[in-house]
Amino acid sequence: MQLNKFLLSLLITSTSIAGLAQSAKVEATRSSAIGIETLIHLDLLPQIKSQIFTGMFSSYDRTGGNDDGFSGKYSYLRKEGDNLIIAEMEGPGVIYRMHMPGPQDGIIEFYLDGEITPRISMKVAEMVDGKHSPFLAPLVGGGVGGRYVYVPVTYQHSCKVIVKAPIFCFYDINYATYPKGTIIPSFQNPPSKEWMQKVSKISKILGAAGTNISKYLVSENYPIETIKVTKSLASSKPAEIFKSNKPGRIIGLRLGPAKLFAGKERNIVINMYWDNDSKPAVSCPVGDFFGYSFGEPAVKSLFLGTENEMNYLYLPMPYSKSARIEIVSDGSNTNTAQIQAEVDFTDEAMHSDEGHFYAYWHRENPCTTGIPFPYLKTEGTGHVIGVFLQAQGKEPGGTPFFEGDDVVTLDGKMTIHGTGSEDSFNGGWYDVPARWEERTSFPLSGCLDYKKYLGRTGGYRWMIGDTYAFNHRIDYTIEHGPEGNQVSTDYTSITFFYTSVRPSVDFTLPDVKSRRITDPDKIIFVPGWNVPIHSSPLSNGIIEKKGEKIGNDWVRYFSLKTFGPDEFGPHHVSFIFDIPTAGKYHVTLKALKGPDQGIIQMFQHDSPLGEPIDLYSNDQMISSDLSLGTIDMIEGNNVVYFKLIAQNPESKGLNMKLIEIIFTSAK
Repeated sequence: MQLNKFLLSLLITSTSIAGLAQSAKVEATRSSAIGIETLIHLDLLPQIKSQIFTGMFSSYDRTGGNDDGFSGKYSYLRKEGDNLIIAEMEGPGVIYRMHMPGPQDGIIEFYLDGEITPRISMKVAEMVDGKHSPFLAPLVGGGVGGRYVYVPVTYQHSCKVIVKAPIFCFYDINYATYPKGTIIPSFQNPPSKEWMQKVSKISKILGAAGTNISKYLVSENYPIETIKVTKSLASSKPAEIFKSNKPGRIIGLRLGPAKLFAGKERNIVINMYWDNDSKPAVSCPVGDFFGYSFGEPAVKSLFLGTENEMNYLYLPMPYSKSARIEIVSDGSNTNTAQIQAEVDFTDEAMHSDEGHFYAYWHRENPCTTGIPFPYLKTEGTGHVIGVFLQAQGKEPGGTPFFEGDDVVTLDGKMTIHGTGSEDSFNGGWYDVPARWEERTSFPLSGCLDYKKYLGRTGGYRWMIGDTYAFNHRIDYTIEHGPEGNQVSTDYTSITFFYTSVRPSVDFTLPDVKSRRITDPDKIIFVPGWNVPIHSSPLSNGIIEKKGEKIGNDWVRYFSLKTFGPDEFGPHHVSFIFDIPTAGKYHVTLKALKGPDQGIIQMFQHDSPLGEPIDLYSNDQMISSDLSLGTIDMIEGNNVVYFKLIAQNPESKGLNMKLIEIIFTSAK
């Protein structure tokens, strides 16, 4: 018996030593991904990027103004003859991201390692269309007004980027510089067969957005386990959906039903804890955490989003001792809801060169005048991998706050300065048709929303090779307004990052009332811009959207001009008004009065509301706010009619020119 115990002890000891030796071997052979490998080895996302300098060249206005590329004055470092030098850096390094709101003209050239002949020379338009080698989709793409390029341009000694054009406007170029002695083979053009095979693999990865990508987030030889749980969620009682008391890593989380976490309350919270820390590494309203936009599911990105009524998160979240995830309802609702959760995990322990995963939720309502909104200000060593922003202006009818730039100070030095808020999310030209005008989701970036009438928008971006790495501290901000952070706003963000030590920011959430989504009491629709038209005259009427100078003011308006009777009653136009909160609203109108304008009245269905308004005037002029009456509106889309019911005897026509239609809550 004693001999058997001895042999068993010897076997256990030998097995343990073998396991330690295997673990040590893994640590010893572990290396960092550089260049195109960063887009393949997503399992290395938690790896701390120590000693890497991250920076960006851009066209931002150096004076602090808003000429971030409009004139081209700041869109180059210097000139060489007629050529514009837009970026220049020493190696070893990699250009990881380029962003350009289109369109852009000219020839772009990349000179590597002091060569006098460009390694790459092509039209800017061809570089960003995803069809011309080596700048191929899916490493190149675009939408929502911007073009993004994630082709990693590597260089051993130096890189200089030149544009041959009389003027070049907006651009961002993110790069990373590695320690001296790092061997980085310079970019080949044409690309090698091996490089093209890697592009094919990346295409498969990025094409999997919205599906389970956990297999790309774990090292080889570590089997993936999945647990599925159904939990009752009652008010103020945590529902634990995962717990482990041994080393490992979570690589996937699915949580539903998605509609349970929708709405304006933000009263259901997800908490994550690592390695017996009593403070959470994640404490966020569930909807915001999964990319909801003002309470609605909005994202289907590579790492996070909503698909088929299930929210998903696929990121490596390593731990060395323990992990726990819980869902908590902070609401006063006493009803019990059922949640379904699935967690993918492995027993791959946290490596010594990795950081813990954190998600920091932050809101300022309103943002501080004169000071940019902070995404993340913390001490430590780590890197940011993603940011989501929901932005609500205090003045409806426009989004001037989105002229603000993203600015990043790393280890005490400002190294990132963007050219506009939507640019930082790979977009451009907000409020322009077919550009940054509606909710759009791509694997690594997207527009969360754009509703000018509410003064509401938002965006997101994931960072892989273009991550913002810091060794001591990071100060990552976004401005609210074109200059001086003067535009009053309500900003809510989540910043996703890894650090080697606990961040110095406070993860404590404010109370439920302070978290709630705030809809504006006043909504301004501009029919001469982008309000959807539901119907217009069937005959003898012309509708137009026009701009005109009236006195000292430039006015954009919607025009209905008639030249005979319509087929089914008075001439009309009806618009579709998206209302965020159901209720009773006072409706007022700003219009152009003039010698050929008619008498209009507001209708809902076929019922008149309020009193008729006579738009006749001897001279063309901008009206004051004209009261049209009170109307009951549902949440969502509402159709309201405006009819030309009569003509002033002195008027020369039966027309209408509408500038603004304003809904003010009557609560």
